[in-house]
Amino acid sequence: MMAEIEKKRETTIGENDCDEEQRAKIDVWRYIFGFTEMAVLKCAIELGVAEAMEAHGRPISLCELSTALNCSSSYLYRIIRFLVHLKFFKEKCSSATNGTKLYTLNPLGRLLMKQGEHGMAALVLLETSPFMLAPWHALSDRIRHNDRPGFEAAHGEDIWGFAAENPNHSKLINEAMACDARIVVPAVINGCADVFDGVESVVDVGGGDGTTLGMLVKAFPWIKGINFDLPHVVSVAQERNGVQHLEGDMFKAVPQADAVFLMWILHDWCDEECIEILKKCREAIIPQEKGKVIIVDAVIGDDHGEEKEHSEEDHKLRGAKLMLDMAMMIHTNTGKERTREEWQYVLDSAGFSRFIVRPIRAVQSVIVAYY
Repeated sequence: MMAEIEKKRETTIGENDCDEEQRAKIDVWRYIFGFTEMAVLKCAIELGVAEAMEAHGRPISLCELSTALNCSSSYLYRIIRFLVHLKFFKEKCSSATNGTKLYTLNPLGRLLMKQGEHGMAALVLLETSPFMLAPWHALSDRIRHNDRPGFEAAHGEDIWGFAAENPNHSKLINEAMACDARIVVPAVINGCADVFDGVESVVDVGGGDGTTLGMLVKAFPWIKGINFDLPHVVSVAQERNGVQHLEGDMFKAVPQADAVFLMWILHDWCDEECIEILKKCREAIIPQEKGKVIIVDAVIGDDHGEEKEHSEEDHKLRGAKLMLDMAMMIHTNTGKERTREEWQYVLDSAGFSRFIVRPIRAVQSVIVAYY
């Protein structure tokens, strides 16, 4: 009896191994041509496919879409078919038009729009720009030889120096960060409004064009906002109600305020540099008894605790954070995404008495550090 049970167990294991090998032979194609998804997304954004579908006001045919975009219908069909497969667009056949295929935007497709509060096209255009793609070819050299950072190897200087000397690339970065802010800041406001109770002034360190701070001041109108960034960034920032633009260097000094806000800043730097920045931020918060530093950044494994990470959403969020970590490795000199323990190390080292982590509906979490 035991021999039969063992034989069945071995048979089951063998069948599972065969199934796994077969799945691997299919899954590997996703990685061989992984760049295709990114390239097709960029193409759809540059063509304005999502905007054309939205402007049409009703399901649109391929003929109508190709006319609106002034492009080849045969090539466009192949692009649309691919994005239907990825669930950016929805395809249906209309009985009213003799079975003609009609297309509409899915929620994912709306994220490809260049304008609007939820459009993420600017982030796609930044990450698919030649300047951001070239460093990836140097990733193995950096790992193997601890070589120069990928961006520096490709372009001769780090990403910040390059942006300072290339206004068009700086504009791409600022637009991408503003795009992210339009997605993340509402999640911060909806999930952590109480963090801003009693806060009368906020300085946004590395605030770019001021989009983030403008949204916070609109949500909490009693707050005086100070948008703090490098001279070449704030010099082109538009005026916003309740926001003052100040230029400076966060490694030298940070303007004083009740709260310091840093969104997607500290992941650009190594622990030692983070500690240096955080010390300057800690010095800036007044009064000390109610001052705080509010960090919006990814926390790997933190969404609901690693041990509870079972849902598909948790799995996808973790995957996004790990991809961000790869991007930090190749696009910055020393940046990385951090676990809760790594955040504790830099915050403790910077002198903060305590901190809390608040998950929000985004890749990032809200980390509140107290003096």
